[in-house]
Amino acid sequence: MTAALIGFAGIFLLALLRVPLAFAMGLVGFAGIGLTRGWQPALASTAQVVYETGFAYTLSVIPLFILMGNFVARAGLAHELFAAAYAFIGHLRGGLAHATVAACAGFGAICGSSIATAATMSKVAYPSMRKLGYSDALSTGVMAAGGTLGIMIPPSTIMVIYGIVTETNIGKLFAAGVIPGVLTAAMLMLAIVVVTSRDPEHAPPGERATWPQRWRALRGIWGVLVLVLVVLGGIYGGFFTATEGAGFGAAGAFLFALLRRKLTWRSLYEVLVESARTTAMLFALLIAATLFANFVNFTTLPGDLKDGITHLGLSPTMVVVAMMAIYVVLGTVMEELTMVLLTIPLFFPIVTSLGFDPVWFGVLIVMIVQIGLISPPVGMNLFVLNALLPGVGLNQIFRGCWPFVLVMVVMLAVLIAFPQLSLWLPSLMK
Repeated sequence: MTAALIGFAGIFLLALLRVPLAFAMGLVGFAGIGLTRGWQPALASTAQVVYETGFAYTLSVIPLFILMGNFVARAGLAHELFAAAYAFIGHLRGGLAHATVAACAGFGAICGSSIATAATMSKVAYPSMRKLGYSDALSTGVMAAGGTLGIMIPPSTIMVIYGIVTETNIGKLFAAGVIPGVLTAAMLMLAIVVVTSRDPEHAPPGERATWPQRWRALRGIWGVLVLVLVVLGGIYGGFFTATEGAGFGAAGAFLFALLRRKLTWRSLYEVLVESARTTAMLFALLIAATLFANFVNFTTLPGDLKDGITHLGLSPTMVVVAMMAIYVVLGTVMEELTMVLLTIPLFFPIVTSLGFDPVWFGVLIVMIVQIGLISPPVGMNLFVLNALLPGVGLNQIFRGCWPFVLVMVVMLAVLIAFPQLSLWLPSLMK
């Protein structure tokens, strides 16, 4: 146990020294195995992890979904989603904010990345909100919070990584995210109602669209519906695996971008390079986290933690609540994906030993990541918006996100109290 604790301390120390966390975890994992098991086993373990990660067929789902999201963003489908949502609810008080959340939910169903969703909406929704007189705090808070729907509503990169690391069925994880994703979107809209009722002049209603205009706007999102039906319908229906679904999705998104004449040789090159960069980053984190997890598993820490929790006499639900509280605190000071990969080797065995469903725990993890993405001071979505909207101060973005952070904490409590919200759809799968 002492060796594992020293390892965690080493990672935090290296992080403070500005060493990238992927390198920090990999270095500590390698050194830890070397010092406890020998340097030959450490070299062998490192080589095996790198080889198996690089050649694992199931991991090919990651670059394919990333490629799909990048093609979708390039095809401009986000604009059609926003226009369709605005046509139906834009005339309400805070209608543009509601439309942004709805568009984020739709874009999340074909993207799988929170940061990409928030970044895309900053280009699609923010100009309209600014033109209509929305406050910068509300606008950026809505875009940051709505962007997190990209990782709860399937397909989700975080769910894929969790499923691979814990060997949990990815298709069931995707199904488990549907109802929580829709409920989270509804809760965010409810928060908008509360915020705008207190400050109505900063969220004026837009123009009411006629029904012919609404039907025309709906016709513009047929591409989104086709992609969602093909990818998720095929996975849920058992027609193909998550990896095959990702392949169909990437190919479909490429065709849409091509048919809309949004792709040139230059833009295609940019999409491929960006997808390769993101994939390389995720694989580096996966390799490093797996190496560190191997080191932790060689120590007595997982077993000692189980025994310690048993002796505390807490109920299983209270144990999960305590874990979620730790995650919420960590999410304010650590990058979210790294936090999950770092802690899963410790928490996941405890959760399964208590008899909880790993699919349900995966949904809780995604919700925790959503909270972390918009929690100051290191929420990634907040900094993405700050970089893309240089005229908006970071303090305004921080102020605008707090109501939505509270909403997501409430949603996390709901998911803990009612596991069937996550488990009902997966139970229907073949």
